Amino acid sequence: MTFDLAIIGGGPAGYHAAVLAARKNKTVILFERAHLGGICLNEGCIPTKTLLYSSKIYNTAINGKKYGIFADNVKFDYEKIIGRKNKLVRKLNAGIRAKLNNNLITIVEGEATVTGAKENITIVCKEQCFQAEKLLLCTGSHTVLPPIKGLDINKIWTSKEALETKQIPTSITIIGGGVIGMEFASLFNSFGSQVTVIEMANEILSGIDSEIANLLQNEYTKKGVVFHLSSQVTEIAGNTVTFVDENGEKTISSEQVLICVGRKPNLEAFANLNLETVNKRLKTDNTMCTSIHNIYAAGDITGYSMLAHTATREAEVAVNNMFGYSDTMDYSIVPAVVYTNPEIAAVGKTEQELQTENSNYKVYKTPMTYSGRFVTENENFDGLCKLITDTNSVLIGAHLVGNPASEIITIAAMAIELKMTIEQFQKIIFPHPSVSEIFKETLS
Repeated sequence: MTFDLAIIGGGPAGYHAAVLAARKNKTVILFERAHLGGICLNEGCIPTKTLLYSSKIYNTAINGKKYGIFADNVKFDYEKIIGRKNKLVRKLNAGIRAKLNNNLITIVEGEATVTGAKENITIVCKEQCFQAEKLLLCTGSHTVLPPIKGLDINKIWTSKEALETKQIPTSITIIGGGVIGMEFASLFNSFGSQVTVIEMANEILSGIDSEIANLLQNEYTKKGVVFHLSSQVTEIAGNTVTFVDENGEKTISSEQVLICVGRKPNLEAFANLNLETVNKRLKTDNTMCTSIHNIYAAGDITGYSMLAHTATREAEVAVNNMFGYSDTMDYSIVPAVVYTNPEIAAVGKTEQELQTENSNYKVYKTPMTYSGRFVTENENFDGLCKLITDTNSVLIGAHLVGNPASEIITIAAMAIELKMTIEQFQKIIFPHPSVSEIFKETLS
């Protein structure tokens, strides 16, 4: 049997594409070498947010007196917290499998290799050959381990080990102040670890609006997190990290060291096809087609935006174009979220980007405390809503720090997608009281 579509990788891009194609009455085969749901479900998004939610509940309980609620001797059982995380991952994994089975998608578990791509594509898995007319590559990414002297993979943690531990370290040094690093900093700080973050850049959260990132850093400094910015790690000896900053060489020792310096696309399964790459990522056009006409790609291997929701949209674009529905990928309106406490959420242009482009723009800023609902639910943090328009008063950027930023950023994303002006945006009726009213408040 020759399938209409073969997909390698069962993460957010892969399983979403499989269901979408099946609902277009296409025959689909999906290969997954590890676990359905990919890194996002098993070692990333879902496990991290599950643990962060537990940490948020714990911190709310111990700070309940701010809200008139008193609880004595508040404790946490981290082993049970991890157990809940594992249970939820299994539940969601089973849900994905059921959805694939319900749509009559063939699932093959094992390492898949593409051996040919002429008229039909040939894929080998577990010594069996499979053929398909079209191929979607969704092979994901893996953790980058920087070439640091003394780095021992058996002693340091990556995000995988950090999500599996059943005991909170008394102290932890996190190398990397990006999204993953800051989410783990939030997690371990909330449960009482002494957290140190070492970042090579001169600010945390590269790519996030600098003003927003600085506000988050200041908040976590108040919570006891120590930051070393513009710092280059030169050696790891056991649990002692040596780094160099503008003042010279320094060392810090902690119970655990966690590496969070990024991820790299997995390109091995189709290396023999000589697909065109750019900056060590698979090159695609705006239809998600690679340099071979019947091979498409989605997810982390495209390297443009290593986010699950980006992968899902890329998968939609790929499947639509494969089967005759015109669609294009637009990366300018992809929301980004940092699930710390408080949260950060952003979409569209940052001030730094616009300054680099020498573009004219206008900034509107308001503390999140201008929202009555925000005030009722958040103590001792003002937050910030920062909106950016172009010279025609069209919204082109939105940046927030404050809970629940992740739940309201889509409103701004839609406004940017629709190229709404301030006047048009102001005509939207927001429920009162709601935190989302901060958008209208900021633009008024």
